[in-house]
Amino acid sequence: MAAAPNVPRPSMRELIQRRRRAEFLGRGAELDAYRRNFALGTEDPAYRFLFHVRGNAGIGKSSLVREMERIAGEHGAVTARIDDSVGGAVEVMAAVSLRSGELGHPLKAVDRLLHTYRQRRHEAESVLGAPGDDPAGPSAPSPAARATAQAALTGLGMLPVVGTFAGALDPGQIAEGADRLRTALSARLRSHDDVRLVLDPLSVLTPVFVTEVGRIAAEVPWVALFLDTYERTAPFLDRWLCDLLAGERYGALPGNVVVTLAGQRSLDPVHWADWADLVVDLPLAPFSESETRSFLSGRGVLAESVVQDVLRLSRGLPVLVSTLAESAAQAGAVDDPSTTAVERFLKWESDPVRRAAALAGALPRRLDEDVFRAVADETGADLFGWLRALPFVDVLGGRARYHEVVRAPMLRLQRTTSADRWRAAHERLAQCYTDRREAESRGLTWHLRWSEEGWRAARLEEAYHLLCAKPREALPAVLRDGVDACDEGPEVARRWAGTVAAAGEDGDAAVLREWGRGLLGALRDEERGTIAVLGMLLGRAGLTDSERTRALSVRGEARRRRREYTEAFADFDLAIALTPESPRPYTGRAVTHRDLGAFDRALEDHDRACDLAPDGERALGHRGETYRVAGRLDEALADFDRALGIAPTTTWALASRADVLRRLGRPQEALTDLDRALSLEPDYVWALVRRSRLRRALGDAGGGLVDLDRAQDLSPDDPWLVGERGETLRERGRYAEAVAQYDRALELDPGYTWALGSRALAQHALGRSELALADLDRALGMDPNYTWARARRAEIVAAGTGPRVPSLPSE
Repeated sequence: MAAAPNVPRPSMRELIQRRRRAEFLGRGAELDAYRRNFALGTEDPAYRFLFHVRGNAGIGKSSLVREMERIAGEHGAVTARIDDSVGGAVEVMAAVSLRSGELGHPLKAVDRLLHTYRQRRHEAESVLGAPGDDPAGPSAPSPAARATAQAALTGLGMLPVVGTFAGALDPGQIAEGADRLRTALSARLRSHDDVRLVLDPLSVLTPVFVTEVGRIAAEVPWVALFLDTYERTAPFLDRWLCDLLAGERYGALPGNVVVTLAGQRSLDPVHWADWADLVVDLPLAPFSESETRSFLSGRGVLAESVVQDVLRLSRGLPVLVSTLAESAAQAGAVDDPSTTAVERFLKWESDPVRRAAALAGALPRRLDEDVFRAVADETGADLFGWLRALPFVDVLGGRARYHEVVRAPMLRLQRTTSADRWRAAHERLAQCYTDRREAESRGLTWHLRWSEEGWRAARLEEAYHLLCAKPREALPAVLRDGVDACDEGPEVARRWAGTVAAAGEDGDAAVLREWGRGLLGALRDEERGTIAVLGMLLGRAGLTDSERTRALSVRGEARRRRREYTEAFADFDLAIALTPESPRPYTGRAVTHRDLGAFDRALEDHDRACDLAPDGERALGHRGETYRVAGRLDEALADFDRALGIAPTTTWALASRADVLRRLGRPQEALTDLDRALSLEPDYVWALVRRSRLRRALGDAGGGLVDLDRAQDLSPDDPWLVGERGETLRERGRYAEAVAQYDRALELDPGYTWALGSRALAQHALGRSELALADLDRALGMDPNYTWARARRAEIVAAGTGPRVPSLPSE
């Protein structure tokens, strides 16, 4: 009978959830412990904010976590459950933000900053230059940096190609480049948070994440986060998660945030030893015979021979108990005691179409309806809804996935039954993902493919199925993908390496298993993992000369970002020797020279790159940036004009051209470029502050303040923006308020010499010449080459103690 018209019908998702709640078995003590915790106040000594569910595969961890998530929801919690599909802490924060938004509590500041992070990573290749806006020049390198550079140069003689060149380099120059890297990046990005976002993304993203979670936690009774399959993500999440929960590095999470980890192993004592008394440890044991019998009875499985078979085959593992119960009610006599649990499930499923559909659904790592239709027989293509409701299928983020305890034997059964059918099925799935990848690539710039999640996810699944179908034939192309994955950073590289490892296990291919283990092992090192992986690819992947050139270029850029300048030069030199017609290594070497202030050498390499790619906006933009920081403004403008003629929506190039136009005395044109950049990227902090200054200089004080307010909303604790607020107040004669802002900026960054210089101006205007001189002396102590500060100090000494308003300090 049809439902009444005014009674809303439950969704498929709700029906699946109801069924799983009805068939959830046991774990009463664990659920009671979790439920009781919500009844306690956060001030209660018995209250706990960290739970750890642990046990062997198939023991029911994921099912228990789903039930805990349901209980948390019943207590008014905003919940987010994350599995091993993430490649690092940044992706965890993105997943939590996505889920929170789906529940009506968006983490808007996190989403904005993640968007900025992705853009700044790509801009960093063009903005890592010397501080050309600062006429005072760089400070001297620290003794430690000079010593490090000398040691590096000593060892460099063993490296090919650059050994002779290294002898001509001044260790002081390399040390100076290392000391100046952050300032160099600031010259273009300017926002201190933007600089840190490129060099240390977790230090910027995580405090904003903590603040946003805190805001949500103030609106709802609880926030409950669940990290499932933690045994796979712990190697790269342990340290970050400990720091997040401790609250000292990133800020304190509210007390009503409850975190649950679920994995096969105990927590690593290297990271968690001090947390033993704070964690609720929930080790899971197999179900007892009475629990299993009770569950089977509730499902109508009463025949003793069948019950005994389920007891024997499941070994008390909940996922196998529920899987066997799915079809056991229809079972006949037990005829083969050697059959596995999964084989018995398939035998007991009387409908051959459903049986084939269940097997086909095991082949993809993650399922949606389109993927299922690509692999299922035509007769079973409409069974996706039935498949999603099976007890061993979990649904997270709209995608279904089989429990590994069930999926692994299903894969093994298909692989060993018919190699031809195994290969053909994976080839169909690979083609499905090829089509999806090609659809995602429409309108996408070639070099940004790997930065787009839709394209990247499709390519990784395409690679997985190609490797399963033909391991040795597909491996070289997938290893080439590793260069692009490393170019994107360690989180993407881990997902790529995990794809190789998974194909090796699922396809029983020794060569893939060996590569997968080696790659994932190297990527355990968060800071140098991609450099190590690129070394493996260069040494063992059989790359062509052009492929080696790309790998060397990517590794050289990674080393330059780590301030390993001599090693970076080695990689770029080797790349150029291998493929002299490739523009990328010339550009990489040019930007390395620029980091060191060697503009003439940088421009020689830029010219060569532009000769090789005369219509390449990247090569032109890079050269324009070097001209800009070198103060050669007319030439910078010409290159930016050409680059923007090719790619008119490149926001960093628009902002850089605006700075050039401003310095050429063409403020209205500069304002037009900044307006355009901000229309494309409204949260571009550097452009907002630059436009704020231009507007104030052009008499639009109100518009300038609006831009500055917007910038501070985006980065409230950025010392540069706090100092900029002080500068605005000083310009308007509100000197005491300006001093308070400079004080705050210097609390956030005690080494901010520009803020010291500006505070000195405000102090002197208030008649506090001694304080002004103290600030200038402190700035000069940090940077003896700060010529502006030295000149202002001389003026104040010559003028005596009377107040005056000197000019703005150099940037």
